[in-house]
Amino acid sequence: MISGVADCGLRYAVKKSGSSVAYCALSIKCGTRDEQGYHGGLAHFVEHTIFKGTEKKSAAVINGYLDRLGGELNAYTTKEEIVIHATVLKEDLHKASALLFELATSPIFPQQEIETEKGVVIDEIHSYKDSPSEDIYDKFEEMLFEGHPLSGNILGTVASVKKINRDELLRFAKEKFTPERMAFSIVADIDEKKLEKEAQKLCKQFFDDSLTTETPAPEKVQHVYTPFDKTLNKRNHQANCIIGGPAPSLYQERERLATVLLCNILGGPANNAVLNSVLREKNGWVYGAECSYTQFADTGMVAISIGCDKANLDKCIEATYKELRKLQAEPLSDRKLKAAKKQLLGQLAISGDNGETQCLSMGKSLLAYGKINGTKETRELIENISAADLQEIACTVFDPTRLSKLIYI
Repeated sequence: MISGVADCGLRYAVKKSGSSVAYCALSIKCGTRDEQGYHGGLAHFVEHTIFKGTEKKSAAVINGYLDRLGGELNAYTTKEEIVIHATVLKEDLHKASALLFELATSPIFPQQEIETEKGVVIDEIHSYKDSPSEDIYDKFEEMLFEGHPLSGNILGTVASVKKINRDELLRFAKEKFTPERMAFSIVADIDEKKLEKEAQKLCKQFFDDSLTTETPAPEKVQHVYTPFDKTLNKRNHQANCIIGGPAPSLYQERERLATVLLCNILGGPANNAVLNSVLREKNGWVYGAECSYTQFADTGMVAISIGCDKANLDKCIEATYKELRKLQAEPLSDRKLKAAKKQLLGQLAISGDNGETQCLSMGKSLLAYGKINGTKETRELIENISAADLQEIACTVFDPTRLSKLIYI
């Protein structure tokens, strides 16, 4: 792998693969938390509408540009980033990469397309509202980070989306889509030196070398967290519940990885995760239960999510608290800790074997740390987590006096 910083300030990383399929991504350090002074949901709306026309290409041309090659073009928005990415055959990598840069540097946001896309996004908002398991997560996050830029809903609201206009789309893109906020990543079966030259060539083509600035530091906003316990009557056939609270940030390395391991033990994707074993396999109270951990620049969030029949809700909640108390009361045995680490490392290795996952992960790492964290380094950090570390993080993250709970019934 080769990584570096172009003269314009854009960071890049390239990696040779053994596949005929090539992946490229342009990650931009701006998201929902950067919408102060704009209507809610604007970052996500920008992500939708950059495909609707550039100074050189119409929406119709963009839509078919990679499709005709058998490739794919996509994008997504998070609280802290917008990512545009493409998958193509390796011989078409230059076309795909150049298109990503063009979309980010010269969008024109046609007025007619804006009005059409408002209907699409509003329909997306309604579809989330119709899914209690997704809506409750957004509501929990909103309440957890109340008063903080992270509280905003990625999609915005119907009212805020209706108010979005072309002038603020252009202003947001001009203000946020700058090279020092960007990371470009490639994974392809091409010599890495050639891939590096491709990245540098694109930077020279689309950016002025004189625009050398420092990467903006994460925004420092004081978050005053107040635990809550709230039940909302949604008249659903099923009860949904989230239990959670603040967690370590991206930059608290030791605590962050211990939290990743702890959440994987509790409610990771494996069938033997603690909550799945107790709530589903042993008692048959739920279809599934999970524990997620979301990391941000200045904080994080853990969330245990449960969906069950209303009659089983109290039993599920009590069983969940019981398992948390166990993790806090005594450290894992050496055998269980070793097995938990092996499982997590296996999951990470399998997930990281996918070229697209590698490409997107490289971009995220460049934005967050300014470098690519190596697999060996990550493995060593996970291997060094002790039973005492896990117990300590369980006591901190799942401190009963700091936990919040939201129920939809």
